[in-house]
Amino acid sequence: MTASISRLVVSVAALGPALAFYEGLLGLRLACAAGELAWLTTGDGVELMLHERATRPSDTAVALGFLVPDLAGTVDAWTARGGAVVDPPEERPWGERMAVVRDPDGHLVCLSQTPPE
Repeated sequence: MTASISRLVVSVAALGPALAFYEGLLGLRLACAAGELAWLTTGDGVELMLHERATRPSDTAVALGFLVPDLAGTVDAWTARGGAVVDPPEERPWGERMAVVRDPDGHLVCLSQTPPE
């Protein structure tokens, strides 16, 4: 048996801006919120828990990666909201179209174009 990812936990300074990014921009579904915690679900059922507490983003730590149906549109929407883009959308050497942005807390988030069906 191999391990499966059941939950990812992201420390955030404030739930509001983090929910605007993960729920509002990326379309994750809010399952529950209580106190300093919010649980969201990705399109494939992985749970993302936002935990309001001290955070220290790092470019050398873990980065979350999400598939989005419209990479350019998602990045444009993020920049229109004042969001930071580290790497604009481009074809990567491994054959994936990808961009890297910072969430409201400065964590790196990789966004990849959903492959055509």
